[in-house]
Amino acid sequence: MATDDVLTEWTEHLATRFGLDPRLVPMEDVLDMAADVAHGVVRPAAPLSAFVAGLAAGRSGSTPQDIADAIAAVVREVDTWTPSP
Repeated sequence: MATDDVLTEWTEHLATRFGLDPRLVPMEDVLDMAADVAHGVVRPAAPLSAFVAGLAAGRSGSTPQDIADAIAAVVREVDTWTPSP
């Protein structure tokens, strides 16, 4: 099975398991955000950032716009973040 197929199947499985609409998961946007974080911060920050974005989107209402806004906010933070010396 191709990687994209496995990702889709896994995402649909998890969403269904937690009573969520799998169509609300913008897989490409999440993966792009994770890549930005991994390269702009540090690799282990990618899954943590995805988790935080998910919490933020859920707290905001979980609409497709809330999800997109949370992802965009994380990407903006990567672009402006500077680690402490």
